[in-house]
Amino acid sequence: MAKKKKKQKKEDRKEKILDVSQLTTKKRDYARTILTIGIIVAVILFLIGAIDAIGGLKTGLKWIDFVAFGLMAISGPYGFYVTYRHKKVKEIESRLPDFLRDVAEAGRFGMTLAEAVKVASRGRYGKLTPEIRRMAAQIDWGVPAADAMRLFAERVNTPLVNRMMSIIIKANDAGGSVADVLTMVAHDARETMLNENERKIAMSTYMVVTYIAFMVFIATIFILNSTFLPKMAEAGAQVAKGAEAAGITSLPATIQTEVIPQVQFIFVVAVVLHAFGDGILAGVLQDGRISNGLRHSFIMLIIGFIGTRVIGGG
Repeated sequence: MAKKKKKQKKEDRKEKILDVSQLTTKKRDYARTILTIGIIVAVILFLIGAIDAIGGLKTGLKWIDFVAFGLMAISGPYGFYVTYRHKKVKEIESRLPDFLRDVAEAGRFGMTLAEAVKVASRGRYGKLTPEIRRMAAQIDWGVPAADAMRLFAERVNTPLVNRMMSIIIKANDAGGSVADVLTMVAHDARETMLNENERKIAMSTYMVVTYIAFMVFIATIFILNSTFLPKMAEAGAQVAKGAEAAGITSLPATIQTEVIPQVQFIFVVAVVLHAFGDGILAGVLQDGRISNGLRHSFIMLIIGFIGTRVIGGG
């Protein structure tokens, strides 16, 4: 009877551990959902633009405007959401060396890895604090320290965290002085983040240059539309009027003023294409992520739309 009760307690404990493990591995990542909705909205806008292009709609907008709105629907919500999540992860990673250092110090006093994690969970590590306390709660429930760290790596799921946790777990399984390994890992994590920050600062200059180049492109189009093309239309009208007054039916060379609206429309198309492409380029230059570039694409598309349609460029 006593053996059955003991066995039942072990099974209940395993079930509780499993429940906690499953609970802590759930991630509320809506990036794919947001991207899917954005693509659906963009497809609808593209279809409206296609119908408008063949003359089926009279909306007062050009078909390229619907293309721009569709690209905004794809790039805006998804880009800002992914950037927000990436920022949170970076805040967690920035405090990871401090946590590993404190765990290493606790380990030097003879504590096991599980005990050191529970002691370190009493500290404050910014955005990392909830994750550490979650690991400590898992350990209190009976989850091994190595499994708790593995679950933490799965929740955060970044290359740096995965690499750090993998080294610590293997060192703990192999035995020996885990404190020395933790100190080394903390130093490596700090150096990695410093290198990333230096690269980000250096590449931010190129991102600013991309924005400036895009602004110059819009300014050039605005100048052409407000000064050069109207003068061309005026000159063409004067030439045609003079030829008509002189009774000349054909001229060796004329100014094709009827193509001016087409040229202006090509300018608008070029702005939309440049905005989307330059935004992605700016994001890749900043931190090597296309998702961050979509955020810049959204900003540039808005700037381009205002610059070409409201200010008078288009």
